[in-house]
Amino acid sequence: MADAARAAKMADRIKVIVAKTLERGIKDPRLGFVTITDVRVTGDLQHATVFYTVYGSDEERADTAAALKSATGMLRSEVGKNLTARLTPSLEFVADAIPENARIIDSLLSEAAARDAEVESLARSATYAGDEDPYVKPRVIDDEDED
Repeated sequence: MADAARAAKMADRIKVIVAKTLERGIKDPRLGFVTITDVRVTGDLQHATVFYTVYGSDEERADTAAALKSATGMLRSEVGKNLTARLTPSLEFVADAIPENARIIDSLLSEAAARDAEVESLARSATYAGDEDPYVKPRVIDDEDED
C-alpha cells in the first residue's frame, strides 16, 4: 500500500492530465463544458475516481456522462503515458454534487434569513407579559425608616 502523500500527488497529476486531454484531445460533440473538480486515488494506486461538473441542462449532463464513459479508455491511456507509475489506475467518472448542494444550502440560508427577519419583527412589537423587570429588588432603607 502506497503512502497517502504519493496517492495525493498522483491524484493531482491525473486531474491535470485528464483536464488537458478533455480540453484538447476529445472531439466528441456530446461533451459539454466540463470541469474536473477532484480526483481521488485508492491507497493501492489501482483505481482513480474523477469527479466532474457540467455547466448546462440535465440533457447536456447526461450527454457528457455518456461521452466520458466512451472516452474512458483513451483517457486512461493518456494518463498511463504521462504518469511515472508502474501501473495505470482505472478511471471512473462521477458527477460531482457540488452545484446541487450549493443550491440547497443557498435556499436553506435564504429561508433562515426570512425566519430571522420574521422573529425580529415579532420581537420589536412584543410586550412583556408581566412587569418589565420581574426580579425582586432589595429594599432600600431610608434615613427616616431607621428612626
